[in-house]
Amino acid sequence: MTYRSILVHADETARCDVRMDVAFELARAFGAHITALGLVPDIPILPSVEVSYGPELAAAHARAVRESLDPVKADFSQRARRAGVTSTEWREAHGDPVAAMALHARYADLLVVGQSDPSDDRSRPAPGFLETLILSAGRPILVIPYAGSFTGIGSNVLVAWNASRESTRAVTDSLPLLKRAKGVAVVVVDPQEAHDLYGETPGADISLYLARHGANAKAYPTPSGSVDVGDVILSRASDIGADLIVMGAWGHSRARELIMGGATRSLLEQMTVPILLSH
Repeated sequence: MTYRSILVHADETARCDVRMDVAFELARAFGAHITALGLVPDIPILPSVEVSYGPELAAAHARAVRESLDPVKADFSQRARRAGVTSTEWREAHGDPVAAMALHARYADLLVVGQSDPSDDRSRPAPGFLETLILSAGRPILVIPYAGSFTGIGSNVLVAWNASRESTRAVTDSLPLLKRAKGVAVVVVDPQEAHDLYGETPGADISLYLARHGANAKAYPTPSGSVDVGDVILSRASDIGADLIVMGAWGHSRARELIMGGATRSLLEQMTVPILLSH
């Protein structure tokens, strides 16, 4: 398995540049086709207010959004030339942002998007955009933090392993990156709480699986000390200098995590390095 087709979310936010750099770097590394998708949402309607928009207003709104994407499209073409990536495509999709992005993602091996920036509403094309997209895309999603610069990601990777279906998907989906990494740290948080899932040496089985695929993996059973699991993962990533985290998303129901908290939610809010998520 490798990445032959990469889809990147294109918008007019300042962080789009960083997202594009990562996408082009991956496209160059894997010889992949890269598609940039600009979203043209319908006119937003305020909660509890019923408004009927005429076709002229809707058309004017769509035209304004498309015009705001014109500089992004031009920049995408320039970046492709500088990166030496010749297999590229620009697309625009109208309507519901999540549905549009998820649909186009189904024809790509990897989707690159940005973390929601609390200081920039434009980073959220729709309420709950990123969370809903992770659940609906059916593809691995590489989320780039809204702060920091990232080059050469995937050299030192932390895999957050809990033996769940979602975690298994994330490991399999990230194999092209894991096989190229200098080191892969398989972190198992509080393995004693689910001993039947991990065996005598927590993380050993998945590390062996990765080794058979050519990855340099080592298991690290890690106690949480009653600290939030997401915080433990971020702390461990910092300790080992990880430039990428791989994990399954929404191992519990999303409703439960929204109410009670959870690793996925806390990582999406506090992430400091790119995270590859699968559901």
